[in-house]
Amino acid sequence: MEPGGSGSGGDVADAEGLPAGWVRVTIGELCDVNPRGFDEEPGDDELISQVPMASVEAETGRIDASTQVRYGDFKKKSLTSFQEDDVLFAKITPCMENGKIAKARGLAGGRALGSTEFHVLRSRGAVLPEYLMHFLLQRHVRRAAEHHMTGAVGQRRVPRPYLAELEIPVPPLAEQHRIIAKLDEQLANIETGEVSLADASSRVVDFVTSLLAKATDSSAEASNWETKTIAEMATVSSGATPLKGRSDYYDGGTVPWITSSLLNAPFVDRAEKFITDRAVAETAVKEYPPGTLLLAMYGEGRTRGKCSELRIRATTNQACAGIQLAADYQCRKDWVKLVLESRYEENRALASGGVQPNLSLGLIKNIQIPLPPLTRQKEILEQVAQRRTDAGKMSDVIESVKIQATELRNALLHAAFTGALISQDPVDEPASVLLDRIRAEQTAAVKQTKRKRVSRTTSPAAPQTSGRPVPSGSQEALPL
Repeated sequence: MEPGGSGSGGDVADAEGLPAGWVRVTIGELCDVNPRGFDEEPGDDELISQVPMASVEAETGRIDASTQVRYGDFKKKSLTSFQEDDVLFAKITPCMENGKIAKARGLAGGRALGSTEFHVLRSRGAVLPEYLMHFLLQRHVRRAAEHHMTGAVGQRRVPRPYLAELEIPVPPLAEQHRIIAKLDEQLANIETGEVSLADASSRVVDFVTSLLAKATDSSAEASNWETKTIAEMATVSSGATPLKGRSDYYDGGTVPWITSSLLNAPFVDRAEKFITDRAVAETAVKEYPPGTLLLAMYGEGRTRGKCSELRIRATTNQACAGIQLAADYQCRKDWVKLVLESRYEENRALASGGVQPNLSLGLIKNIQIPLPPLTRQKEILEQVAQRRTDAGKMSDVIESVKIQATELRNALLHAAFTGALISQDPVDEPASVLLDRIRAEQTAAVKQTKRKRVSRTTSPAAPQTSGRPVPSGSQEALPL
């Protein structure tokens, strides 16, 4: 939407519900979107920053530009070039949804090469990079962009035209400076609180870890307890994956099929994938009853070593070990689970292998379980349950405050971009006036460039003669 001519900013602002002096324009009018290269090309021996996607922190606008490379070694690689004060916008899922948006700052030599999955926005002067960055970081702005992504699932991207046509409310430049100063102050307070919340959450986790260790360790009391291996108390087996190419093993399946990712929860009450009865009958898949303990033998991230309990009848894949306690040891189920939970890190360390270390069934069978008298076992389990309940309540409070912090951040940004964060100053030059002046300067620069190109490409006039043919060998001079 055009912001209007010089001096019309106030009327347009009133018509659109914006504060006086504000206008609503597209990012394409305010910025060069994905400009080609740098304003000034660095020399081959110059050091510049290298900024991969991982160097942009989610949600905060912070960027790590500490990695430096020699420009000549990277200039021919397929990378995105940007410079100090450009705004980076991660266009690919899930980086865009996670808020990997930042103002380029602290770049070596003021320039950098980075991920090709960045859109680069270079302000023409009417919008501060920090103002633009915070506008794009808003959750509702990113959600709207998500609906316009194109491409295959898992590789969807925000197209350049959408970003260029995205409208943004623009206050006078002087007011933008005041808004950013206030935002920086208030966001710093919120971030300080979020750091404290993260620390409190970590302390709760440490408390539970310590609680489990003390409940099952080799203390003086535990030294008198009987010890059994899992193999002595239970049948241990693993699941399987029916052949993926057999659609009759999966299509219309109703039998729950559990993968290791679900073992991060203390109980498995549901399945995300299902197989058919034929798959159960014709493959090595095994059905486990409710009450079976499942231990993740391998998996992504922190999954390996996690222990959970089935609450439904289900099959599993080969990444899950099913521990079915014998009848005489069913009374020990909660205790065995507690011991396996307390030894999570220890069990992970037992894993072997290269790219994806895993726990073998043999290793799991040999895990030693100390067995207290049943009366003492009951006391310990009750104490642990009560303290875990207390820890859970603390975690709930922390999560509630985290949500409040997120809501406060969103409210703060909303106030900033509706003119409610700070008061307006009537002496500020309206944004429309600045925009008109920038447009005029750009138009004049384009005309000047065209005149220079024309003067360079115009051929000199052909020399004029008297019209008489010049005989061969004649010394008649042509007019200068």
